[in-house]
Amino acid sequence: MDRYRIVARHTVRQTSADPLEPLSVGNGEFAFTADVTGLQTFPTFHAEGMRLGTQAQWAWHAAPNPEGFVLEDSFEDYETAGGRTVPYATTGPDFGDPSADHRGKRARQWLRENPHRVDLGRIGFVRPDGSPLQLRDLGAVSQRLDLWRGRIESRFELDGTLVEVTTTCDPELDLLAVRIESPLLAKGELAIGTRFPYAVGNWSDPSDWAAPTRHRSDITVRGNRADIERVLDDDVHHVVLAWSNGAKLKQVGPHEFVLHSDGIGVVELTATFSPTPVAATPPTVAETLATAEIHWAEFWSTGGMVDLSGCTDPRAEELERRIVLSQYLTAIHCAGSTPPQETGLVTNSWRGKFHLEMHWWHAAHFALWNHTPLLERSLAWYERTLPVAQENARVQGYSGARWPKQVGPQGRESPSDVGAILIWQQPHPIYFAELVWRRQPSRRTLERFARVVFESAAFMAAYATWDPRHERFDLGPPLVSAQEKAYPSRAEARNPSFELAYWAWGLETAQAWRERLGLARIPAWDAVAKQLAPLPMRNGLYVELEHPVTEREGHPTMVGALGFVPDVGQVQPERMRATLRDVLSRWEWSDTWGWDYPLLAMTACRVGEPRLAVDALLMDAPKNHYLGNGHNFQRPGTLPLYLPGNGGLLYAVAMMAAGWDGAPDGPTPGFPSTGWQVRAENISPAP
Repeated sequence: MDRYRIVARHTVRQTSADPLEPLSVGNGEFAFTADVTGLQTFPTFHAEGMRLGTQAQWAWHAAPNPEGFVLEDSFEDYETAGGRTVPYATTGPDFGDPSADHRGKRARQWLRENPHRVDLGRIGFVRPDGSPLQLRDLGAVSQRLDLWRGRIESRFELDGTLVEVTTTCDPELDLLAVRIESPLLAKGELAIGTRFPYAVGNWSDPSDWAAPTRHRSDITVRGNRADIERVLDDDVHHVVLAWSNGAKLKQVGPHEFVLHSDGIGVVELTATFSPTPVAATPPTVAETLATAEIHWAEFWSTGGMVDLSGCTDPRAEELERRIVLSQYLTAIHCAGSTPPQETGLVTNSWRGKFHLEMHWWHAAHFALWNHTPLLERSLAWYERTLPVAQENARVQGYSGARWPKQVGPQGRESPSDVGAILIWQQPHPIYFAELVWRRQPSRRTLERFARVVFESAAFMAAYATWDPRHERFDLGPPLVSAQEKAYPSRAEARNPSFELAYWAWGLETAQAWRERLGLARIPAWDAVAKQLAPLPMRNGLYVELEHPVTEREGHPTMVGALGFVPDVGQVQPERMRATLRDVLSRWEWSDTWGWDYPLLAMTACRVGEPRLAVDALLMDAPKNHYLGNGHNFQRPGTLPLYLPGNGGLLYAVAMMAAGWDGAPDGPTPGFPSTGWQVRAENISPAP
């Protein structure tokens, strides 16, 4: 398989500026998103499209908390099906009332906004006096994202003169490297500006450029290097700018610096970002370009690969494009030391918080595409924050560890009427551990993840309530199902199809982990798994909830009970096949999300409908659109990209190409036999 040729035929090329089409370089921990200049020269142009960001997994800020708000200030009591009263961090009945002003409401607002991710700074072209360029001054734009070498190459004319820019990121360091060549530099008519904003807890825009007195940028210059200490309230981080000979840095504002060429037509600049002071000399631009090229060549050469060039179905080229670009985007945005936010390291969404129910969609595919270390990076976060999850369970009167939905790096959840009561993220750590075990079946793997697996399962067993009338265990109330459409009825919702199947699989898998370690099964876990309520059905089809009845909109997650969830004997395949076909024929697609289409494809695989799997992945629907830069577009303004769609597509394709436990014999069992001559290499089957 000629991997270079496969990757190279999906090189991203642009000949004009598009507010939704910026390109990124990154390494999973750090990313820099650039416009057509290869830098961040036109942020206003992208503000209503896809914002330009510079972000790192460690870069967070919290506003002062003079009133000492804590999560308990947001608690509301709910009655469980078993009659107990349990506190949840919800938003309160008057959260949206502007006239309400009391500690509970103020606490909920602060807790939702903090902590929030930081935009580390903006680096872009400016005029020599620091004034901005105008997009209309550009011409002859030609930009390419070289996926094989992990670099952006940009060419354009400014005022009729050529400018060439190469942009890349160090594979290990949070370091941006840029090489710029133009006669304008030598003539002193073009410069590079670096600016730093204050950080705020807005939903999508993390930057406040109008608060210069609320933060500091303390600079020390030594030769061709500037060390800048950034102080934002109690949060401190460091930036090192290093440049080539023949350039000089000038401070033009409290948080603004301009790099000028001194008669030289080539300027090289690196920008290193770090939570601690940087003592070492940063690598040069040439060194960074070389190490990035080695890193990305290894990435593409060692993981999984799919070649669809032999297919006759006219949709194959587009599917292959999505596969290749999704591999790149998830590697730079979803493979860090914490679970990613839904917009990765491009720009903020939900104030930069990560959503644990989405972590599976971002990162589970790494194990199937044989990049398991990229999955393992973020799994360490569950180990670090296990005590917080255990305290969550204890406060509510449960054993084990309860994983919330919307959290920051320390594991503290955010008040939410949906997120606080959502449960389908709970088995995810068990699924992640099982994926790692399948690739690395050693005692070391078992011992590393055993506590997280067992504590997650202990909560699952404790959460289920016994219904003596029906002699079964129920899930909820209170509960919000994965569909999220019945959340106004959260105090009475019960027994969602997807969660029932996932609970059974998660508890059985945790028991298998005990047996692998030579430990006895826990009878209480078996009792819950074997006596869970049956999956609810109406008119012979699986539905979202036993109660209440939901509409045919939102996530069609009932199909995930056999698709996302491996077969645990709770689902009748024929009933699920009929449910899938019914969903495909009558669902309200305008109200779906990007991961719903891979979800449908995974179910189609398990019920023996490979043609429906392809149709689902490539359905013409508003939330299933993939931009030229590879991002899964969702909606303008607040959510222009959606990485769970990219990651979900990769997981579904892996199933289609390599199979799953119990899949039919033969190659590529999830692809149709007609029109799809698929070559797959180094992809592992799904559970």
